[in-house]
Amino acid sequence: MVLCAGLAVAFAFTSCKSSESAYRKAYEKAKAQESNTAFEQSAGTETTVVAPVVTRPSTETTVVDNVDNAVVRQENVQLINGSGLRNFSVVVGSFSVKANAEGLQQTLRDAGYDAQIVFNSARNMYRVVASTFDDKASAVRSRNGFKAGKYPDAWLLYNQQ
Repeated sequence: MVLCAGLAVAFAFTSCKSSESAYRKAYEKAKAQESNTAFEQSAGTETTVVAPVVTRPSTETTVVDNVDNAVVRQENVQLINGSGLRNFSVVVGSFSVKANAEGLQQTLRDAGYDAQIVFNSARNMYRVVASTFDDKASAVRSRNGFKAGKYPDAWLLYNQQ
């Protein structure tokens, strides 16, 4: 009985031993991944300079609106319900169900906005436009107002058509 127990213990210890080749393979794989990551990071570290940095005293610095830096999404949309789109629009809601878009449109109209519904057939989404403008600066100001209020996810849309 003692002999059987000893053989079982010896067998258990020898069967759980990891081989050196398994460790070597894992080490080589980790090193390969590390070198690939380092290569990808070094390839993607190019910095684009937008404008030269000019130091000025704080009394000479003027604050400029960053309208040109505002992100505008371009989509092909069709007007479903509303008075018509201009170049830049402020989208406050996106729905896959038209009835939900109509509900938000009515809420905005009750609040005094000329809300419209447009449809993006590529994404099968109804977009609720709260306001629409000819110029980007006005659209950005309007979007910022909506983001500060009840619609923090408001974004700008440029109709490609």
